Amino acid sequence: MAGTEAPSSAPAAATTTGLNHRLRRMVGRDPHERGRAATPLELLFDLAFVAAFGIAGSEMAHYLAEGHVGPAVAGFAFALFAISWAWINPTWFASAFDTDDWFYRLTTMLQMAGVVVLALGLADVFHSLDEGHGIDNRVMVAGYVVMRVAMVTQWLRLAAQSPEHRRTALIYVRAIGIAQIGWVALAVAHLELVPTVVLALVLYAVELAGPWIAERKGGTPWHAHHVAERYSLLVLIALGEGVLGTIAAVQPIIAEQGWSPEAIVLVVAGVSLTFGLWWAYFAIPFGELLHLNRAAAFSFGYLHIVVFAAVAAVGAGLHVAAYVVEGEAEVGYNEAVRAVAIPVAIFLVTYIVIYDAVVRRVDLFHVLLLAPALAVLVLAVALTTTGTPFALDILLVALAPWILVLGFETIGHRHTAQHLAALEGR
Repeated sequence: MAGTEAPSSAPAAATTTGLNHRLRRMVGRDPHERGRAATPLELLFDLAFVAAFGIAGSEMAHYLAEGHVGPAVAGFAFALFAISWAWINPTWFASAFDTDDWFYRLTTMLQMAGVVVLALGLADVFHSLDEGHGIDNRVMVAGYVVMRVAMVTQWLRLAAQSPEHRRTALIYVRAIGIAQIGWVALAVAHLELVPTVVLALVLYAVELAGPWIAERKGGTPWHAHHVAERYSLLVLIALGEGVLGTIAAVQPIIAEQGWSPEAIVLVVAGVSLTFGLWWAYFAIPFGELLHLNRAAAFSFGYLHIVVFAAVAAVGAGLHVAAYVVEGEAEVGYNEAVRAVAIPVAIFLVTYIVIYDAVVRRVDLFHVLLLAPALAVLVLAVALTTTGTPFALDILLVALAPWILVLGFETIGHRHTAQHLAALEGR
């Protein structure tokens, strides 16, 4: 038609942006990017840790039910640090430098393969600790080698493509390399338990110190809301393991005994406890708080290792309770209640400590909230020695996080608003 311009091909070309995954130059992303959220690739990566959490919790429950508390706790602590640390470095790296091109995607797949190998090696760690002859972490270390090769490749790519971040990237490369050489040497040496633990603690210190040094020498442009979302998603995965653990644990009881009162109580306690922990955790706007106080990155990031472990341990404790109800445990209801109550207490204390660290103050209101919650947990454990019904004890444990939920929903939200305002003022 005369006077009408031909349709432009520009819009069609523009729509192809982001639809392919060609190589892109790796540079720092905008730490204040609007609408930044977890990507499908990151969600898939997080799902690789479901198996690791599940195996660690199952192994802990098995050994606790047999009364082997030392190997159960030591193996679980070793495993959860390894699992959490395998997740932390790629998560912060992705927040700062994710290109989502084909090379980045394939290195992420390689890291996922390493996580799977790590998970398959967890049983060896628990068994070796139970035998009392050192820690057999050879398979776990093999998984770490796979993950570290991918991670070092990412840091070297950053060093080559982003002069601004070259120094920081190379510090990460050296720290990861030193730590990994140490873990390989420790796995090959297969020393007795005491020297293994001492050397492992040294390597833990190297692992934790590497990022601390690197971030102070240059830093990376991580996104506060994005990081907080990734951490919350991993908390959800750990909580999900509690739900799955409850179902898997109660199912044999129902198959053999039907819907007994104990089975019903375990279902109610498991669901209400999981929901209470979820509500309490998500009552705190960690993303906004971390955005206003980026200096709290290390206390937020490192202390969450304890949060992840505590949440996963709650699921393991519920599994122990199911073993007891089923008659398949060497321990009794006393130990089962403690197996749930202790990680609940650790979770509640740790996430409040993280909150107070991020807002740079110890809030008396938080202390007043924690006191009755911890008192309920102590009461539940104490009652197990007096012959009270198991149902009462485990339901008291499930009540503890709801005390914090009630506090945050009635009064605590005002304190949070004040903390946000104070951080904005700084």
